[in-house]
Amino acid sequence: MSSQQASVPHYFVPGPSGWPIYAGASLLATMIGAATWVNELAMGPILVAIGLLSFLVVLYKWFGDAIAESEGGQYGKNIDISFRWSMSWFIFSEVMFFAGFFGALFYARTISMPWLADLDHKVIWPNFAAHWGNIGPAGTIETFRTMGPFPIPTINTALLLSSGVTLTISHHALRENHRGRAELFLLFTILLGAIFMGFQAFEYHHAYTELNLKLSSGIYGSTFFMLTGFHGFHVTMGAIMLSVVLYRMRKGHFTPEHHFAFEGAAWYWHFVDVVWLGLYVVVYWM
Repeated sequence: MSSQQASVPHYFVPGPSGWPIYAGASLLATMIGAATWVNELAMGPILVAIGLLSFLVVLYKWFGDAIAESEGGQYGKNIDISFRWSMSWFIFSEVMFFAGFFGALFYARTISMPWLADLDHKVIWPNFAAHWGNIGPAGTIETFRTMGPFPIPTINTALLLSSGVTLTISHHALRENHRGRAELFLLFTILLGAIFMGFQAFEYHHAYTELNLKLSSGIYGSTFFMLTGFHGFHVTMGAIMLSVVLYRMRKGHFTPEHHFAFEGAAWYWHFVDVVWLGLYVVVYWM
């Protein structure tokens, strides 16, 4: 948003758009493809690919329209407030999303495991041991080793914390109209996120090939990969958001006073940082 847009008195109402319908159709195709894929139908992967590609095209076009409206001077203070509330509620929905997975981990480890320990082992299975990382019913899950905090998770923690610092430096530089410094530290943030994802991919390879830890490794494996996997997905999405912001910044968008696209992406990135800290402590240390 530019300085002249701040004085726009009206609340901009966009005209009719087909993008919501196209987005819904793309996501529907993706979900149908995923359902058929897990049921081993040949059309599954094709539908998933079509759905995801079409959804990316929709997002590119839809956000392109919003950027054009913003740079065209049609957004004012009311739209800025609306965007802030929308991003706040979106991040809240993400908080509840991760709360569900953290809750599942807490219930399995803190409630279910001690309860099973109090039962007669003959009711469960012979040689049952009530410890986290349990292999489940005897003979149904392959033996695996759990994932510790060293060295990759700790390195990734340092990377994400550092990315939060570089992003804050970039934000302050933009507010002071030092665009070169803002762009440089925003680039550092994106690179740190990319390195994080590289280490996580290596960690997954290590888990599958050396620890025999898989998504099918009982409740430990499912909670570990769901929490870390979805977090990695959010890091990827955050890096894409920041990359778009960097591109727009280099195109001359934003002013020191009005740059909510930057702020919204930064909120999201800091949220991802906080989630990782909780995940690092609960999943890798406890």
